[in-house]
Amino acid sequence: MISCPNCNHQNPAGAVQCESCFTPLPTLSSCPNCGASIQSDASFCGQCGFNLQTIAAPASTPVSAPSSTPASTPVAAAASAPPPPPLDPDAIAAAFPDLIPPDPIIIPEPIVAVPPPPVPVANAPSEASPAAPLPPVEVRPTLNLSQGRVPEGHTQLQMQTAKLLHLQTNVVIELPQGVPVVHIGKPNDRIPPDIDVSGFPNSEIVSRIHADIRVEGDVYFVEDVGSSNGTYVNNSPLPVGSRYRLRPGDRVSLGKGDKVTFLFQLT
Repeated sequence: MISCPNCNHQNPAGAVQCESCFTPLPTLSSCPNCGASIQSDASFCGQCGFNLQTIAAPASTPVSAPSSTPASTPVAAAASAPPPPPLDPDAIAAAFPDLIPPDPIIIPEPIVAVPPPPVPVANAPSEASPAAPLPPVEVRPTLNLSQGRVPEGHTQLQMQTAKLLHLQTNVVIELPQGVPVVHIGKPNDRIPPDIDVSGFPNSEIVSRIHADIRVEGDVYFVEDVGSSNGTYVNNSPLPVGSRYRLRPGDRVSLGKGDKVTFLFQLT
């Protein structure tokens, strides 16, 4: 049996290719020691372990003896060749024409820095005309506000003051300075009001936490913070959480019926 080297299928003796994968099968020969069948390209016998490489290879082809006539070599051939003809100078000159000389190198002129023109000095003093004297410096008195009045020649900064005029009683309430949020309402335990309206008539319609006036620079905004009876600006309801920019003369009512009404003023 011949084992296929590709798929190990056992093929009958004398088969040329594998019956299963059609791979060419190796040829077999006999071991010279035990006569067992082995592959022709095996190095050892699988039956007795005989070293098949010890078998002498067939004799090589004898080398023919060198002839008595020496072979010609390239050196000898070159020595026996006739010398080349001498070179013709005219032919060489025709093959290599005269080269065109390069353009001469032009050296640029050096760059010379030109000084800037002198700046004329207006009314420069000279020995003939001396310099004119400087005008006297006016010394102003130091501003002292502790005296309660502003000296003449100084400008006093005008501070803007916001006020609320209660229309029902003509009472003027000045908004506190330096407070970014002014709370309007009645006394309570959560947010004490900056402007308490509990002493005004019809204050029962005003919530304890009713509205806020927010100050941003020189701009004033009014905002309803969730009152029960609402806040009205110029007789229009102000939605909860919405801000309205107040301008001098705007009418702000706390609650319905225009019973607790203030007029916004700037002085």
